[in-house]
Amino acid sequence: MKFTYCPVCGERLIHKEIGDEGLMPFCSSCSKPYFDWFGLCIITAVINEYNEVALLRQNYVSTTNWALVAGYVKQGEGLEYTVAREVDEETGQKAEKVTYVSSYYYEKKELLMVGFRCDVKKRDLKQSKEVDYIEWHKLPEAVDLLREGSIARQLLQAIIK
Repeated sequence: MKFTYCPVCGERLIHKEIGDEGLMPFCSSCSKPYFDWFGLCIITAVINEYNEVALLRQNYVSTTNWALVAGYVKQGEGLEYTVAREVDEETGQKAEKVTYVSSYYYEKKELLMVGFRCDVKKRDLKQSKEVDYIEWHKLPEAVDLLREGSIARQLLQAIIK
């Protein structure tokens, strides 16, 4: 999100030189610069002790492509907490170990997606209302089920390496 008006006072922002940042949107009334904002999400590969990964489909996103567990970070949450919450909500699995892998900027939706591996002990999968299908797949084969170039595929490839 790029600011044109001050979200506090409503004044139209000017461009002002701000240190090493260069020209930035700036509110003359509030004396405050406004950096571009973007959403913050986690994306995680849920992997059990049998080297299987949970892949899911959410028809509101795609009816043909498999995905990994992902979700927005809520205000007041840490990233690892968000991973554990989303894994539980979307799959019914309990996070045993959460490991940071990499971050990915998703320009189309202005999101910073923080990628994790979430190790679980295999239990029956329980999908939430926002998940239409969910299945365990062997790790190496699962990569080919994810859309070429997708963040999910990049994350899984990084985990396998």
